[in-house]
Amino acid sequence: MTLLLLIIYLAFISLGLPDSVLGAAWPAMRPDFDAPLDTAGYLFMVIACGTIVSSLASGKLLKHFGVGKVSLVSAAMTAAALLGFHFAPSLLWLVLCAIPLGLGAGAIDAGLNDFVARHYKAHHMSWLHSFWGVGATSGPIVMAFFIDTQDSWRNGYLAIAIIQFSLVIIYSLSLPLWKKVENTQKRTIVAETNTDESVKQPKSKPLQTKGVKFALLSFFFYCSAEAAVGLWGSSYLVNVKDVSPSVAAKWISFYWAGITIGRFITGFVTLKIDNNHLIRSGQITALSGAILLLLPLPIPFALAGLLLIGLGLAPIFPCMLHETPTRFGTTHSQSIMGYQMATAYTGTTFIPPLLGFIATQTSIAIFPMFLVLIIALMLIASERLLYVLK
Repeated sequence: MTLLLLIIYLAFISLGLPDSVLGAAWPAMRPDFDAPLDTAGYLFMVIACGTIVSSLASGKLLKHFGVGKVSLVSAAMTAAALLGFHFAPSLLWLVLCAIPLGLGAGAIDAGLNDFVARHYKAHHMSWLHSFWGVGATSGPIVMAFFIDTQDSWRNGYLAIAIIQFSLVIIYSLSLPLWKKVENTQKRTIVAETNTDESVKQPKSKPLQTKGVKFALLSFFFYCSAEAAVGLWGSSYLVNVKDVSPSVAAKWISFYWAGITIGRFITGFVTLKIDNNHLIRSGQITALSGAILLLLPLPIPFALAGLLLIGLGLAPIFPCMLHETPTRFGTTHSQSIMGYQMATAYTGTTFIPPLLGFIATQTSIAIFPMFLVLIIALMLIASERLLYVLK
């Protein structure tokens, strides 16, 4: 199990690598395709839509083929898509490659999250998502290296594709290990179907399971808040707080660092504090940070607000994921995990652009008010879920 956990950690680094690369590469890519600036947003939406579709289908795929095979095929799809970006002769080619990139990411993300939630303790889930942060941070660094040294965004994509293909080889070699663990898992599920806990709703569909809809709302609002800060935080600091663009970019990097480091620390905290308390305390901390941004205070308080939001958001996502089998039982956990990931990606895809549209019609000054609303709704949905599951 330890060897398999190391493979999963590597997988999450590789999952994070392509997630942040498009934005870093686009200024260098755009002239090659003579494309408008906002084309990157449409490519991102194609990727996200593919991720949503595969997340929704992941429950059936995982039950039929198993986590090992689904992860292998998904990694191969993302590697091939990244290689396609390297060779892309036209903008249409990029759009076509964005489809398998999204489809591959969604299935493997839901599958690995469910696998870790079933087989490992909560601190591993937090550390797992810290490794995603390592990948998301490293992707732009890799791309910047090739743009600076070789003036080639294509070679940047090639390097990341090679890393992904290396993971495909590792998955291929580890298939017997996945199969062994999954056979053990199937025996455990069969045994659990004879217990009172697992037969509370034996004939219910996943979405009819008690509390699932509030869980989906929690994921939707969480990812909406996380993505909104990442996309619009700098614009708010520059246009409202009169911070220079370079300083604003550094401050937003502190926000992402807060999430990554916070999740690493959360891994140790989960040894003493249960997931639900960490989720609640994280939401309250993030809400406090958003309120700090909203108040007319000196500029350093804005940085403190961003740090509080990042640290507050850090434990929420991995702890909610890890609670899935506990909250809803193992019978439907794979399907519910897929629904949760799809809902999360829906929030990431549509809410930040909605905020941007509203801000264009009014002012980016609404950013902290929007954040307070979204985080408060997440807290309400999460508390409602706990009440329903009592």
